[in-house]
Amino acid sequence: MNVLSCSVSCKLSLDDLQAVCRRERLHCKQLGVNKHNIDDYEVEYLCDYKKFKEQEFYLVKWKGYPESSNTWEPRKNLKCRKLMTQFHEDMERELRRQKRRTTCPKRLDKDVAWTLVQKAKLRMRLQCWEADLNKTRNHPGRIFVLNEVDLDGPPRDFTYITNYKVGEGIVLNEMAVGCECKDCFSDPVGGCCPGASLHRLAYTDKGQVRVRAGEPIYECNARCSCGPDCSNRLVQKGIQFDLCIFKTGNGRGWGVRALQHIKKNTFVMEYVGEIITSDEAEKRGHLYDRQGATYLFDLDYVEDVYTVDAANHGNISHFVNHSCNPNLQVYNVFIDNLDERLPRIALFSTRSIRAGEELTFDYKMQIDPVDAESTRMDSNFSLAGLPSSPKKRIRVECKCGSDTCRKYLF
Repeated sequence: MNVLSCSVSCKLSLDDLQAVCRRERLHCKQLGVNKHNIDDYEVEYLCDYKKFKEQEFYLVKWKGYPESSNTWEPRKNLKCRKLMTQFHEDMERELRRQKRRTTCPKRLDKDVAWTLVQKAKLRMRLQCWEADLNKTRNHPGRIFVLNEVDLDGPPRDFTYITNYKVGEGIVLNEMAVGCECKDCFSDPVGGCCPGASLHRLAYTDKGQVRVRAGEPIYECNARCSCGPDCSNRLVQKGIQFDLCIFKTGNGRGWGVRALQHIKKNTFVMEYVGEIITSDEAEKRGHLYDRQGATYLFDLDYVEDVYTVDAANHGNISHFVNHSCNPNLQVYNVFIDNLDERLPRIALFSTRSIRAGEELTFDYKMQIDPVDAESTRMDSNFSLAGLPSSPKKRIRVECKCGSDTCRKYLF
């Protein structure tokens, strides 16, 4: 009789499986649990603090064990220096927030200890989200997540994607032809891909954009003769810099900051989401108004037919905030699709951006009126229940804080 083999994915991580082995006193060669380390226990997080007879004690939540198994341990028994440092930083921050003495008290009040536990649990949830984001990304730049402001966790009903999600009834036609250049920068044949559309190469030899905002960018595509190192392949290579999704402290929700220095006129990221028709955007706009925010980006390079909706499906650009003095600028980019109604939305730096600086773009971009501006943001925050079109919103207060702030988003 033939027996069909069957395999089932385990929902526990290796660390959790190791904790189960130790709890059940089981040795496992594959997990590295043996008689020599079976009594080693890992600290998951620290819950409380007290000082008794000049000795410091911490209430420890052990990994793989319920909270009912928490124990008070003297500092000398613990080897989790990073967790202890984080615990004291959280404790000082919370005591400062409550306007109490920041020096270590003999005993923490219950509300302070509760907050520290919630912060520790939040940090683990954000670490899991961060790991998921980095498993999904298809670009070299890493994604980090940080919330030192409140207890808000990862956004609900949001799926991280790396390319456009095409909505119902929309077709992206692949490119039929490509260039025949051997060196697209120094010896472009017929002007390379941009020349076929009567435009010039958009990038310098150092990979910086040199065309004005409003002018389209045509990159080499899958049918081109040039290789992956071609200087006219930039946006398609994805995010090159480490970025951090962080919670802002002035009521602007999540934001994104650069973790590395970014030179002027450098590609930073694409605005990615679900492509929908303008009629569908009109319907969703009313719903998003009632929810308090939208992420609708009109693709109006030639005509207002399609919109990118990044509310529920998007990449890290979903979290980029508005500024009246932004450091990012939008460009329309065409790679494997020449339909001028469906450009890819690329964000380039308008100036040098230092490590740690927040990334922003103007939701209501104003450039040289001679240019046919590429794409505009239709994100807004309006009063619930208003029947107005998502194209015609009420005035909304701006919180960007720049010296040139217009005071209102729209």
